[in-house]
Amino acid sequence: MRKNKNLIYIAGPTGVGKTDLSIEIAKKFNTDIVSCDSRQFYKELKIGTSPPSYSQLKEVKHHFIHHKSIHDVYNVGKYEKDAITVINDLFKEKDNLILVGGSGLYADSIMFGIDDFPDVPLNMRNNIIANFKSGGLESIQNKLKKLDPEYYDEVDLRNVNRIIRALEVIELTGEKFSSLRTKKEKQRVFKSHVVIIETDREKLYKRINNRVDIMIKEGLEDEAFKLKDFKELNTLNTVGYKEFFNYFDDKITYTQAVEKIKQNTRNYAKRQITWLKKYTKSINVYNNQEIESIIIKLNQVI
Repeated sequence: MRKNKNLIYIAGPTGVGKTDLSIEIAKKFNTDIVSCDSRQFYKELKIGTSPPSYSQLKEVKHHFIHHKSIHDVYNVGKYEKDAITVINDLFKEKDNLILVGGSGLYADSIMFGIDDFPDVPLNMRNNIIANFKSGGLESIQNKLKKLDPEYYDEVDLRNVNRIIRALEVIELTGEKFSSLRTKKEKQRVFKSHVVIIETDREKLYKRINNRVDIMIKEGLEDEAFKLKDFKELNTLNTVGYKEFFNYFDDKITYTQAVEKIKQNTRNYAKRQITWLKKYTKSINVYNNQEIESIIIKLNQVI
């Protein structure tokens, strides 16, 4: 395979317009889109994760949209292997591909690679999740701090998935999670280019609030209600669903649930913006920027 292959990662906080821009760029380059949104993988989550619409999926071929069930055991390690296989195959015919999604760790797994950790037995994972459910977030935070203070100091302590993953590996191997990570980039057959979509904070928050209102009108409450029996699944510890689960359990009112979805989505956007600051060589564009000017910038680097 030739080396002049380019993966263009369209990044940005939730609600900023990544899907629309990725489709426009994909059409310009006559290529496919690979999703790295870790919640759009699940076919049961059709509204609350804001996946591409049916018409958008017909415009451009997408990969890794609704290809899994919430009941499947799937993580970033499995995704990296699956996605790299698909990407390498696509690059046999195409010179450029589009990667898009707000899950930064999943994007990094494609661009740079992640360490290969062993699969954890399901009963071991379930025990850790049960401890989290009974003791709350603080209980697993404290356990991680005791077992691996180095990773505790660097991980996003609000990210339940990453804390649970670290505890799984620690329990399985008997080693610190931090000591098992090499942080060495894997060799790829393509070059990665990061395009970050920006907008002012006030405009972003308005877009987020409006999008939540649209999801409510499209039936997010009904979708969440149909999934409430599976609320203990880690895949459903997701903004838009967990708030409605609390409403169904009479822990909060309907109005509070909707406001919590908006608030938690805005907070998630803040964390994404912080994460994106590490891409120091990115191409930064505005969410209303003309597509032609963006293509010019891309053609200068690919």
